[in-house]
Amino acid sequence: MSERSMKPGRPKGATTSDPVVAVAFGAAVREARLAVGIAQEELAHKAGIERSHMGKIERGEHMPTLALALKVARALGISAASLVDRTEQGLPASYRAGTGAGS
Repeated sequence: MSERSMKPGRPKGATTSDPVVAVAFGAAVREARLAVGIAQEELAHKAGIERSHMGKIERGEHMPTLALALKVARALGISAASLVDRTEQGLPASYRAGTGAGS
């Protein structure tokens, strides 16, 4: 019996994020950034990423890894729990109740 080789990465066309959650997370990041009063470029610099990447996160076009989400929260001066809570508050009611596509 021959061993199957493992290919790195996701299968073609597969995604690891839910676009509704990505948009809610991005809105939470933007809201927190504006509350702190810093520019997107400054937040990106503090989090150690490119400004264009931060823009994609805020627009919900990219869902960051957990490690990057932690860096963003730290750069905002808030806890990751607070950022997740803001994200949950921005989700449609069906998601919060556990009946949305993300459940």
